[in-house]
Amino acid sequence: MSTATTTSIDPPVLPTRSPLASWLAVISVMLGIFSIVTTEILPIGLLTSIGSSFTISDGMAGLMMTMPGFLAAISAPVVTVATGRIDRRLMLGAFILLLALANFLAAVASSYWLVLVSRVLVGVTIGGFWSIGAGLAGRLVPAESVGRAIAVIFSAVPLGSVLGVPLGTFIGDVAGWRTAFLAMGILTLLVFVMLLLVVPPLPAGEPTRLSVLTGMLRSVNTRFALVMTFLVVLAHFGAYTYVTPFLEQVTHVSSGLITVYLLIYGAAGVAGNFLGGSAVARYPRGTFAAAALVMAGATVLLPALGRGDLGAVALLVLWGVAYGAVPVCSQTWFAKASPDSPEASSVLFTASFQATISIGALVGGVVVDHSSPSMVMTLGGTSAALMVLVACFHYVRKISWPGPAKP
Repeated sequence: MSTATTTSIDPPVLPTRSPLASWLAVISVMLGIFSIVTTEILPIGLLTSIGSSFTISDGMAGLMMTMPGFLAAISAPVVTVATGRIDRRLMLGAFILLLALANFLAAVASSYWLVLVSRVLVGVTIGGFWSIGAGLAGRLVPAESVGRAIAVIFSAVPLGSVLGVPLGTFIGDVAGWRTAFLAMGILTLLVFVMLLLVVPPLPAGEPTRLSVLTGMLRSVNTRFALVMTFLVVLAHFGAYTYVTPFLEQVTHVSSGLITVYLLIYGAAGVAGNFLGGSAVARYPRGTFAAAALVMAGATVLLPALGRGDLGAVALLVLWGVAYGAVPVCSQTWFAKASPDSPEASSVLFTASFQATISIGALVGGVVVDHSSPSMVMTLGGTSAALMVLVACFHYVRKISWPGPAKP
């Protein structure tokens, strides 16, 4: 038996709580992730205005997306291991306070390097909060409600697109991009208060150790999860980071309408999250592959069909539905690969997801500065199509999923 299945034990049994209290705790974790996701991708809608403020290119401005991903990938295992014996509720609160600080720093930054410093703080927050929060559903609600709780928590990802980014873009258009970060800082403080009020104490169980994480890499399903996550997230963030320049330069959308386009995309993402969440438990391979296939088609077709408003909106809807299913599909793959190590699975999921976000934004930035936003879309679609081939290879090899270890 691998190390990953022998070093984790069940967390301490917590006192029974009312259904209302349990679901309020789930919602508070969801709002924490919503704040993180919105802060992380907020620069997408403000990319041009921030770049103009500091007289930098779109590719250089894309570093605001690159920095958090790299730091999150590093902090996910490091912070989780270092704080493994600390109450998880306290850690969630500490990370949310750090996020508030990052937003306030960005709002008052006098130079671009200070904005990047704030993004470093965002990265540390992502790595720590996601690694802990993504696997908490089983400790907040009864076993029969865990599936729904996971879907609610992960709905924060598309909600960050459907509400956070368009609203932040609107605030930026009306009152300046600094005001958008200021508003996010205030919202984050409110989430901090809610976390303290409704999340119960969560004593640490057996802490996640580096040996557990490295042991999980010996699993063929974990390796497939890593490769598939890399390809599909690279496709999405390599392209979506630069969707605003694409809409401005290719579709010729006005700055005011870009907010509407992003809102439509995000609404589709919410639908995709719940569709993917309901299907991935029964069809993990098919659901993940279908999401990547639709994403590939939408991004590849954008340069040709996205020159008009109708074509751009239709393809953004398909893209949103497809990507909305990706986070819950990826997390499910990691969880099914190591069913006895839920927090360690969340660490690997967070680290791989966030590292690829930064790589995607970086690669997309190089391409957009040396080519065009249309080329970014084409390359993103190609990466998503490769992910479908990997899923097909997993099917052809008839690889099975491990079951939980017997007590």
